[in-house]
Amino acid sequence: MSIHPTAVVDSKAELDSSVYIGPYAVIEAGVKIGADTRVEPHAVVSGPTTIGERNLIGSFTVIGGAPQDLGYKGEPTELIIGSDNQIREYTSIHRGTPSGHMKTVIGDHNLLMAYTHVAHDCKIGNHVIMANVATLAGHVEVGDRATIGGLVAVHQFCRIGTFAYIGGVSGIGRDAPPYILIAGTRNRTKISGVNKVGLSRNGFSRETIKKLDKAYRIIFRSPNLLMKDAIELARKEFPECEEVQNLVEFLLGSKRGVVKQTIED
Repeated sequence: MSIHPTAVVDSKAELDSSVYIGPYAVIEAGVKIGADTRVEPHAVVSGPTTIGERNLIGSFTVIGGAPQDLGYKGEPTELIIGSDNQIREYTSIHRGTPSGHMKTVIGDHNLLMAYTHVAHDCKIGNHVIMANVATLAGHVEVGDRATIGGLVAVHQFCRIGTFAYIGGVSGIGRDAPPYILIAGTRNRTKISGVNKVGLSRNGFSRETIKKLDKAYRIIFRSPNLLMKDAIELARKEFPECEEVQNLVEFLLGSKRGVVKQTIED
């Protein structure tokens, strides 16, 4: 274990023998850190927080801080972070609340760039990218391999679907469907199509991407159909396509409604 002499590590923290703690970092009681994780200078990690293996905790980050919720009264909620994440400078990630899930959860292989914020009770999957100054309000769920652009703000209780791509400076006030591109236009955010480039880079076949594109056009560009009827038509049109069925189930499960205004090609 390598702990810089200027670091402050509480005796009740549990650190693997291979952990690195940089100058002036603070590790408080109730923190557990797994093998080969690096905590850079001036980072603060509060508990109860569990951090997995091979993570990078950047300088001046605040990890496991108390939730920014007026109803929080100091209850022992927690933060759980998986393995192989890069959490860069000045990022803040808060613990859960009793009125939520009691915990904030971040999966594996995620990149949270500088100044990102993850609020209480959020749940982030795996291989997610949050660009600089992207922010999640409380209770947000982000699916695997979603990308959230710089300066994006996501409203509480929204869901970001798997492989969704949200362009920079967008405001997300409703659910962002999986496999879809979302773009901000002044004070309005709209769907602009299927995330074809991202899907192709991740090994999706041309046939699957084509089916998703057709389903997208049925659901979001059928002016003569009610949304519920368009969703049912897409379900019946591609019963064998898992990705289309995932899209349909996501839309049917939405409680806040979905971003659905489109930008014409």
